[in-house]
Amino acid sequence: MGEVYRARDGRLDRTVAIKVLASHLVSSPELKQRFEREARALSAFNHPSICHLYDIGCQNGTDYLVMEFLEGETLADRLRRGPLPLTEALKLGAAVADALHLAHRAGIVHRDLKPGNVMLTKSGPKLMDFGLAKPGSLQGMSESRTAPLLSAAVTISGPSPVTPLTTAGSILGTIQYMSPEQISGQEADARSDIFSFGCLLYEMITGTRAFQGKSQLSVASAILEKEPEPLSKSLPVAPAALEHVVSECLAKDPEARWQNAADVARELRWIASSGALTAVAPTTIPVRRKVLQQNLPWAALVVALLALLGWSLFREREPARLIRSFLPPPPEMSFDFTGDFSGPPAIRLDGSAIVFTARSPKERASLWVQFLNDVTAKKLEGTEGASFPFWSSDGKFVGFFADGHLKKVPATGGPVTALADAPNARGGSWNQDNVIIYEPDYRESLWKVSASGGTAARLTSLESGKQTTHRWPVFLPDGKHFLFFATSHSGNSEQGVYFGSLADGSFKHVLDADSDAKYASGYLLYHLQSQLLGQKFDAATGAVSGETFTVASFVEYDSGTWHTTFAASQNGLLLYEPGVKGLGAELSWMDRSGKILKAAGERAQYKGSGRISPDGKRVAFSVGDPEADVWVSDVTRGTRTRLTFGGGTNLMPSWSADGQRIVYVTQSGVTAFAGTSIRSRLANGGGQEEILANGNSFTPPVTLMHPQLSADGKNLLHMEQSGPTGASVWALPLGADKKPFLVVKAQSAQGRIIQFRLSPDDQWLAYSSTDSGREEVYVTHFPSGEGRWQISQTGGTFPTWGGNSKEIFFVGLDGALHSASVGAKNNEFELQQVTSLFPVNYTAPVGNAFDVAPDAQHFIVTTLPESVPTPLVLVSNWNADLKK
Repeated sequence: MGEVYRARDGRLDRTVAIKVLASHLVSSPELKQRFEREARALSAFNHPSICHLYDIGCQNGTDYLVMEFLEGETLADRLRRGPLPLTEALKLGAAVADALHLAHRAGIVHRDLKPGNVMLTKSGPKLMDFGLAKPGSLQGMSESRTAPLLSAAVTISGPSPVTPLTTAGSILGTIQYMSPEQISGQEADARSDIFSFGCLLYEMITGTRAFQGKSQLSVASAILEKEPEPLSKSLPVAPAALEHVVSECLAKDPEARWQNAADVARELRWIASSGALTAVAPTTIPVRRKVLQQNLPWAALVVALLALLGWSLFREREPARLIRSFLPPPPEMSFDFTGDFSGPPAIRLDGSAIVFTARSPKERASLWVQFLNDVTAKKLEGTEGASFPFWSSDGKFVGFFADGHLKKVPATGGPVTALADAPNARGGSWNQDNVIIYEPDYRESLWKVSASGGTAARLTSLESGKQTTHRWPVFLPDGKHFLFFATSHSGNSEQGVYFGSLADGSFKHVLDADSDAKYASGYLLYHLQSQLLGQKFDAATGAVSGETFTVASFVEYDSGTWHTTFAASQNGLLLYEPGVKGLGAELSWMDRSGKILKAAGERAQYKGSGRISPDGKRVAFSVGDPEADVWVSDVTRGTRTRLTFGGGTNLMPSWSADGQRIVYVTQSGVTAFAGTSIRSRLANGGGQEEILANGNSFTPPVTLMHPQLSADGKNLLHMEQSGPTGASVWALPLGADKKPFLVVKAQSAQGRIIQFRLSPDDQWLAYSSTDSGREEVYVTHFPSGEGRWQISQTGGTFPTWGGNSKEIFFVGLDGALHSASVGAKNNEFELQQVTSLFPVNYTAPVGNAFDVAPDAQHFIVTTLPESVPTPLVLVSNWNADLKK
């Protein structure tokens, strides 16, 4: 019917919600009347459990309502996670019944009461959406209409709440919550709302709908002819008085129902606040059911005790069965678990939902949530570029990393909130005290931050000479201890799984492994070579015991390393990818149309696309895993020259303007120069390696990245980063005065510099920054850093100059390579035109996604191979055999 916008009331300085009638419905007198009806209904109310109306109007043909802005989740969203605790259901039900009573006293029948129209806020429930409300007297408040046509109804699947089935035709309301008289086309009055309220209350208590079916027709038939299952079947402790309240709400005959919503509210409060949790129903039970109702609790108790005794004496307990199934990716999507840049799926603590990353050839990876009681996964909008998702302890939020930040998003969709800097993260975990631990950068220790926001603080410290990373943290059930994986990036003896304390960041070695570990059902699951292994684990002391056993096997990479993706919950659910051969990146030459001209190298573990020499005849690139080395490939001859030989990870190569030298970053493991340094050597492999800058010589130590020599050879440009923050572009003079100077830094508290590139004429610096909340490409003067001109308009990264400084190429958030024609006049920079070229499915952040040949007509691009939409293996009761 309409669209709802969040807005700001400038006069009263408050946030409001503006509801407008959808433009394509304005011409419908009936729908416009329904919109006006909602306004009249809301104007009659002043109740804390009813959404308030502030204003109504029409401007330029647009009808609008200004309403109270509500923060929270709908009852429908809450019920996706299961039934409410009984005390909470009683309290919530009483408040909604009170709101209904107020509406009925004002002569208003809601007619569309359902979980989706009840908002749960901090101040309590709010009844919303009176668009179908009808004014009138208590016994004659509806319009007569013929019965809705249900024979061609839409099929309903799954027990989770669905979107409204209201159409512009004969059905007014949502079929699962409609009263028998509404379905039959009879008059609907306040007692019809009470029937709908009974459906609502039943679902809050049991977690299932009172009336179910595979189509609207079967649901309608159930409402007209069947009785719902007793509450006690789903909730054995349900008091008889509550069973009575619900059954009276759901009576087929309006005369047999509660006649007043206020009476229902009083009964619910009495049940919640007195001994009625075990009491029999009140004396208002009709005579024909009174005797049965009074004796039913005792009879049921005797039967239950006898059945329990017989079961325990004569029946052998049936063991839980191990069941394997498959979880496919969303239609036209593929799971995205490539290497270090996306991360495994995560299972919610109660095992009811899974969050994962998925992508298509035309889309960047985004987060998807698959509730296991639903048949389709839901994409979480605003999570483009997401990696390493993890659940909050209560399952209401998903944490993840994107655009250089740690972020969170409601699990059912909603606004995305940035919490902390995380330039190149490797996993996080969220405990019941609202603390998130995470690794912000891939050669860092673990940090911690409040999930509500605040200042991040270092939690663990790397052991000097032994470790270069602490990653993949996972909280244990007490929320005070955690597991993580540590390595030196060179696979030394200190590599493995560790047990840490949140109190002081201390940790101890648990066992050797080559990837992260998960705790599930009293066992530690971890990866070693081609096997997923398990071992008994004491979560309180961090000690393993007993024999190691194999849980699953994986397929080997062509390169010899192992592809590991698995997740586990505390209720016996295991999810893993059986393995994919031939992974890695592809290096290709392309033209401006995106056509692949030829391969630039065989599939391998490339760290970015590499850099093209100034004459266009050679390419310098970094390849290898876990350690990488810099090589130079001769394009015309097809030969290769190796420039580095271990001693750490060597990456991010760049050429001098004359093509004689290569500068690159070395990330050392346990060498004397532990940390990062910028080094240089001749491009032909001759001569000695020269150290130009060492990150450990700074106070405090910094990480050095993306080196580039200026065209005149006088300055070494690079990025400096301290921990997860402080990323900025600096220049180091290579003459006598070697005092570095700042070129550009982020201009906002939440911003950070991500990438940069100096123009071939040394006049301008293009860089990407998250100052605006998303990564955009800017240009500034070099070396002064004065002035700032925005190049990308809808997001951009990896800025790269064309050979004549008249063109800037960048990757947009749409995953396409863009060309921006630029110029300079009177010391001012000009953006002339931006053109989309072709999709780039890149593997960075380490290195660069592409590079441009001097003629600006050819590109070298590193891409992910086309992935096959392979399903994940889903195992229920994976540990069943261990219990025998």
